[in-house]
Amino acid sequence: MGPDLLDVRRLDLADLESVRAFAAGMREEHRHLDVLVNNAGVMAPPRTLSAQGHELQFATNHLGHFALTGLLLDLLAAGRDPRVVTVSSINHRQGSLRFEDLGGERDYAPMAFYNQSKLANAVFGQELHRRLTASASPVRAVLAHPGYTATSLQTRDTRGLTRLFFGRIGNPLIAQSPERGALSQLYAATDPTVVGGEFIGPDGPAELRGAPTRVRLSDAAADAGTGRRLWEVSEGLTGVSFPVTAS
Repeated sequence: MGPDLLDVRRLDLADLESVRAFAAGMREEHRHLDVLVNNAGVMAPPRTLSAQGHELQFATNHLGHFALTGLLLDLLAAGRDPRVVTVSSINHRQGSLRFEDLGGERDYAPMAFYNQSKLANAVFGQELHRRLTASASPVRAVLAHPGYTATSLQTRDTRGLTRLFFGRIGNPLIAQSPERGALSQLYAATDPTVVGGEFIGPDGPAELRGAPTRVRLSDAAADAGTGRRLWEVSEGLTGVSFPVTAS
């Protein structure tokens, strides 16, 4: 193995300036990229604002990924079997997009806004798929979710009973290992049979654990009108436009 097999770089998905700096560095050093996995996550903290003043979960889990994908899309289009894998959650099915209060200024509930961000991931992945298809792009947009996986995500920022449940009951007794949880997104990123627009998750009961399989996307996530609206809002909030045809 050569010394340049792994290249670790700093990227703060909650800060759009960090996203732009990271993308600029990649563009300076690479002519093409093969896979982008949008995997950063913040879960259920007290209401916090990002560097640009956006609610932290929406900023990190959605806006940062939206901007990064747009800034790197032409490099991906030049790649070999290129894919964008956006990691959502089973919780996207419980979410709603509060377009009139995306930042939680009027009414903030930590888990509700986590669910909103995970729905935004799913809506973005589907709308990206539609736009890539309309543009005849070689890039495939795929969604994945890890089921219930025991990582620090559930306990790092949560508080009270939520943190107690995940830390004492959920993670030790129900969740699968991080190695197993990573399989769905690895499958989405590498399996030759995966096609754009698919959603990959665990095959076990309630999709909490198991081997990768195709799973159901919620009707809200698949709605094209919602996709167009979220896209327009995201372009406005990030200042990033994509070189693809509108769906």
